[in-house]
Amino acid sequence: MARLEDIVAKYQDGARFVISAPMLRVGAEEFDTLVQLWMQDDKRGFELADVPHRKCIDGEFFIDRITVIRVST
Repeated sequence: MARLEDIVAKYQDGARFVISAPMLRVGAEEFDTLVQLWMQDDKRGFELADVPHRKCIDGEFFIDRITVIRVST
């Protein structure tokens, strides 16, 4: 699995970019859980920039992609 820190570190403060389930080599269900945990962490290095994209799997919606803005920690 690619590390979230490695992805975020590629960008300068203020940069807008996408983090997706395939980038981290996880499924939408696991990615949704990760996003929920990230949003509780104040020192993650990014903030949500837009409404998360969701994918429907067996009638349930899971976050599979987020657009974020890099912030200094």
